[in-house]
Amino acid sequence: MDSAMAAVVRASGAYGGILYALPPGEDAAWQVLITGVPQEMAAPWRRVGLKDPMPVADAIRERRLVWAAGRENMARQYPRLALVLPYEFGLAAAPVTSGAAVRGGLVLLWAGDHPTRLNGGEQDAVRAGCRRLGDSMERTLARGEPLVPDRPRTLPPAAPRPSSPGEAAALSAFVDRLPGGSCALDLQGRLIYVTPGAAGLLGVDRSLLMGALPWEALPWMDVPHVEDRYRAALVSRRPQAFTVLRPPKTWLTFELYPDATGLSVRIVPGSPDADAPSPPSGRSTGPSRATVLYHLMHLASTLTEAVSVPDVVEQTADQLMPALGAQGMVVMIPEDGRLRIVGQRGYHPELLKHFNGLPLSSAVPGADVMATGVPGFWPTFEELREAYPTMTHEDGMAAWAVLPLIASGRPIGSLLLSYQRPHVFPPGERAALTSLAGLVGQALDRARLYDAKHHLAHRLQSALLPHSLPHVPGLNVAARYLPAARGLGIGGDFYDVIRLDEHTAAVTIGDVQGHNVDAAALMGQVRTAVHAHATVGAPPGDVLARTNRLLTDLDPGLFTSCAYVHLDLATHRACVALAGHPPPLLRHADGRVEPLRVPPGLLLGIEPDTVYPSLEFPLPPGCVLALYTDGLVEAPGVDLDDAIAALAGLLEHGDPGDLDAMAETLIRHAPTPGDDIALLLVSPRAVAGHSGGRSIVFTDEKDERRSAGTGSGGEDAR
Repeated sequence: MDSAMAAVVRASGAYGGILYALPPGEDAAWQVLITGVPQEMAAPWRRVGLKDPMPVADAIRERRLVWAAGRENMARQYPRLALVLPYEFGLAAAPVTSGAAVRGGLVLLWAGDHPTRLNGGEQDAVRAGCRRLGDSMERTLARGEPLVPDRPRTLPPAAPRPSSPGEAAALSAFVDRLPGGSCALDLQGRLIYVTPGAAGLLGVDRSLLMGALPWEALPWMDVPHVEDRYRAALVSRRPQAFTVLRPPKTWLTFELYPDATGLSVRIVPGSPDADAPSPPSGRSTGPSRATVLYHLMHLASTLTEAVSVPDVVEQTADQLMPALGAQGMVVMIPEDGRLRIVGQRGYHPELLKHFNGLPLSSAVPGADVMATGVPGFWPTFEELREAYPTMTHEDGMAAWAVLPLIASGRPIGSLLLSYQRPHVFPPGERAALTSLAGLVGQALDRARLYDAKHHLAHRLQSALLPHSLPHVPGLNVAARYLPAARGLGIGGDFYDVIRLDEHTAAVTIGDVQGHNVDAAALMGQVRTAVHAHATVGAPPGDVLARTNRLLTDLDPGLFTSCAYVHLDLATHRACVALAGHPPPLLRHADGRVEPLRVPPGLLLGIEPDTVYPSLEFPLPPGCVLALYTDGLVEAPGVDLDDAIAALAGLLEHGDPGDLDAMAETLIRHAPTPGDDIALLLVSPRAVAGHSGGRSIVFTDEKDERRSAGTGSGGEDAR
């Protein structure tokens, strides 16, 4: 495998590579062999999931050769990779196959001066090398050996031609005579050679430098731009330079010259005011790598908490505009063939009305960037007008960047950043902006999906819950529903009031497991089943038992708690049955509150033949019956009995003559809703001619058919 790896790197003209193995049956590839780059630099991608937005994952998953070169192109295709390695270099990734099986992936790296495309010879060399590596992996599996070692191995570079003692002495003398000082680093960044002149400039004995990392041996070099330039030299294979202060007041300029074995470094006195001697690739421009990574961490962390499209817009504006010095921001998406503005900062809404709703074929930067996926940068209005002659200068800004918002490899929108003064966009800044926009695009895509599900789920739940409760003579009712603070903001809590006949009614409340569309759909089925069985005059225990049999037949994979109460408003009595539901609270006319201790049956949907005991109790005028779901009382670290007792205390001090005010008080004192909350309060009123004392008589479906002529039984009066 080592020889095959060395051969493909040499034949393709790459300076280094990383070999990944895909163990059979796994959904992630692991680094096996590294050459030409330090392990520390490759460590963030030691394991790559096949769904990760990384070149090697795309190559393995899609069985194709992937090529990305240049900072801007890398930022468009792979923004996360470009943010960590914002340098000029070329990268190819290809699947490693053996026959029809994909055994892994190969990543090869080229210097920053490589042409924008791989030529035919390079592509042939990559494919041939992948076949050889695949055959080697196949032999490894045939021997029963694991493909993935505990740690990836590093393949050392080819040894240089050995020098004679005379040549070595002459070379050392030559280097010592050069002005300033010189040193050499291996590919791991450790010092392997230091001239006396370099040691003198650094102010440290040579023995303390050999084998050490410069930024560890010299604390004053432990600053972001030093390591950044070192990484830039290794990755781009282009000379780099930087100037740094050696305390207390000595400025030193370092010039880095990379090759396949490491870095040669020239050190000369410098100054903070004058630019250090700079090779053609020169210094980095735009935001420093440390600055970009700082904002990346903040933006990435905040966007993970962004749920809706407005959240994404607000958090992007809060993070990016101050960091980048922009004064305006507009987020645009395509919708029904038109440009739609979903959020902005720094613009007057009246101005944006001219652009909102334009056809996507319009000659405006936002639509063009959205269509092509290519960012646009205009340092002045003159340059913008040259590209778009019909544009008029209306926004008072002086420079603009329009960036594609990419998700799953396709543009899903565009992001406009504008500046009040002319603003140069050097290559480093363009790549950084494009990468950051990629993170915004992925967050926006997730948010739009969430918004769509949220809208659908709320429409579904709105259709399934009663829009208004029926008027039942002799009964006061108040109901409240509060969705969970997490998830889609919907769930399976439900309530209903059912008018059965002139003197009887039923109330029910329930809680379907979950906070998603499935829970809302099942809630509709449960509510409908309870309603149907109630209207035929079935006792509470039978209503729950029949609904339970229906759910076990449907087998939805979700369970439901439910409380069902039959109300006889003529006799002022009630009968209740529970299916795994919290006990109702009964507030007596004298203010005393007690939970109704009904033996609870199993949750609905578990056992088809479950029996649900019921409890009959008096419910005279002036009493209040409170039905609620567990979201009203459950909170982390709080005993459930204590929580129910606290709810009873609030109910005791409420005004039974104002159920709405009582409901608001109970909801206001509820814990932060990690679960849905439903609440139903009922209180009978005194009605002339009604008397209490006798037990409730129920009519089941057969009785209803026999006595239909006498008016007994129920009628759905929704």
